[in-house]
Amino acid sequence: MFARSRTINRQYIGKNIQSFMDLPDLVDIQLKSYEGFLQKNKLDNHEPLAEQGLEDVFRSSFPIESPNGDMLLEYEFYEFDNEAIKYTEFECKQKGLTYSVPLKARINLIFTQTGEIRQKDIYMGDIPLMTDRGTFIINGAERVVVSQIHRSPGVIFSHEKGIFSTRIIPYRGSWLEFEVDQKKELIYAKIDRKKRILGTIFLRALGISSREEIIKAFYTTEKIAVVDDRDSKESLIGKVLAVAVSIKDADGEEERVLYKAGEKLHPHNIDELVLHGISEIEVIAFESENSLNSQIIINCFEREEIRFAKEGAASEEPTQEDALSAVYSVLMPGEPITLETAEKDLSTMFFSLRRYDLGRVGRYKLNKKFNYAEPLEDQALTLQDILEAMKFLIKVYVGDEEIDDIDHLGNRRVRSVGELLTNQLKKAFSRMERIAKERMTSKETETIKPQDLISIKPIAASIKEFFGSSQLSQFMDQVNPLAELTHKRRLNALGPGGLSRDRATFEVRDVHYTHYGRMCPIETPEGPNIGLIVSLAVYTRVNDYGFLEAPYRKIVDGKAVDQIDYLSAMDEDRYYIAQISEKIDEKGNFLTEQVPCRRYGDYTSRSPKDVQYMDVSPKQIISVSAALIPFLEHDDANRALMGSNMQRQAVPLLFPEPPRVGTGMEAKCAVDSGVLVKARRAGEVVWVSSDMIKVKPTDAKDKDELDEYQLLKYQRT
Repeated sequence: MFARSRTINRQYIGKNIQSFMDLPDLVDIQLKSYEGFLQKNKLDNHEPLAEQGLEDVFRSSFPIESPNGDMLLEYEFYEFDNEAIKYTEFECKQKGLTYSVPLKARINLIFTQTGEIRQKDIYMGDIPLMTDRGTFIINGAERVVVSQIHRSPGVIFSHEKGIFSTRIIPYRGSWLEFEVDQKKELIYAKIDRKKRILGTIFLRALGISSREEIIKAFYTTEKIAVVDDRDSKESLIGKVLAVAVSIKDADGEEERVLYKAGEKLHPHNIDELVLHGISEIEVIAFESENSLNSQIIINCFEREEIRFAKEGAASEEPTQEDALSAVYSVLMPGEPITLETAEKDLSTMFFSLRRYDLGRVGRYKLNKKFNYAEPLEDQALTLQDILEAMKFLIKVYVGDEEIDDIDHLGNRRVRSVGELLTNQLKKAFSRMERIAKERMTSKETETIKPQDLISIKPIAASIKEFFGSSQLSQFMDQVNPLAELTHKRRLNALGPGGLSRDRATFEVRDVHYTHYGRMCPIETPEGPNIGLIVSLAVYTRVNDYGFLEAPYRKIVDGKAVDQIDYLSAMDEDRYYIAQISEKIDEKGNFLTEQVPCRRYGDYTSRSPKDVQYMDVSPKQIISVSAALIPFLEHDDANRALMGSNMQRQAVPLLFPEPPRVGTGMEAKCAVDSGVLVKARRAGEVVWVSSDMIKVKPTDAKDKDELDEYQLLKYQRT
């Protein structure tokens, strides 16, 4: 009655363009991220990496010191109690339980006055485990934590509504912005989008209090001789003093300032310099290589004078105290100002790692932008970073540097499940730290134990909230294997810390040239989420900083070699890249004199010797769903979008039949989705039922040893 499933010998009718590399594991983004969070493979030696996952969470809160300093809670290491896992994945699904492992941490309670140490391995809650398929089993249901794509920490230079501005975006902390007023040619600072503060006043509040220091930070200076002749005097007209010129009083004792730093020299000023016998002055060299070619900072000095003269300041030049008072009144309007408090608050707001954290990514981005080599471990903001950001903004304003493209994938990064859970747990651990400090003051020191101080309630609640009700933790789409696989490879721009549908502009949703080989330009939902929920391209991987990387085949002196490099969007901008369809011989030489290639999203033709890379596969620009559409290049883009979405809604046939037409992607999709059961090792099948296959391995050490494979048939989805 029904035709049996039979094998169809496929004929390859595409162009003879072979992919240069095999497809990677398509669920790798989930598995690697969570492995980096748990770091199970590094726990045997108690040497997990300090800056990632659970180790980072523990170190962010510990050591915890009591308010009076007599007790200290110190963290040693954490471990998982694997023997306490009661149920398998299958049993958890049947019983409606969470598939998890108990987390234990060794905590020392140290009494600082006596040196006594009380040690205990404390249960810190249950951590859900990820299955081999990249999913979690929470209350018996399979869930997927979707990766989030968000604006990268670092520094962004933009030009909107006629205003040149820069934002230093931290991983955690206040936003610091600078903007240039084009009409008045002044630079202003803004903290957390509050009222503007004049740039030089902000610098004075941070400790760069004199004009000379500010000028030296922004400009190159040079010394010029003052000679009493016409040509020499004319050459000095219009020069700006970098250092104040002082002369002694008539009695020769006290010095008085003749001209301040930042003053422009006019003919009568030069005559007065000669009159007082000044032989040499230090001026700003605007035209020199490392100097700013703009008078914005000098204009700020003049603006300061006007403002503080109005306020009736004691001296014409504002002091650090005046500047702190001005900044604090903007940050805390109506609050009484004490200078000590103002200085401390401003310092901790930007330079304390607990309040302001650039993160490894933010530090990496700042290093790349400003070409300096601060260690990535230095994640606090420095005064040098602020000065460099202001300098760069002024260079952008005068046209010496270019603005950033906010939608460039060099300025957007991916937060996968490991990082999302790390951030959630850090908040929970800070609540636990607060409770521990309160308990330290109220408990009796004679009988107190480490477990009396640690409350795991915030941790358990945080994990439950993250997996149960977070916007990024979703029921796995289990209509068919493709739906499962696509769900795990999805990128979501929404969610906590991301965009909202209402505020997302057309530019954010649009396809960008940096998406090539990283994000699929086709697969995205129709409707309000269009462009905000996207899919990873087939060959994409996420690097250590969270930036998407695409693979390319290296070309050396016009010849394609057997080397594959993964490039981020920032790195790729420097190179000319040819397509995979370019004709090359067996030795890798191009067969044409001019090779069509792309750079910065523009297409051009270059000599083979100018080309540095080429694509590795014709399907590297699209996602798994789009790669399953035969003859995709003949489809209209809108129809391909619908097709790639509708394939995920296909239900299986009662008697499956192989398709007549395929793309070669089907087998990889079936295997990596986790639905297809693959034997771990060779052997003889000894038992088959509707829900299990048992295999006797050929390399079995024990004659009764069997490999059991649970089939996914007849399970609740």
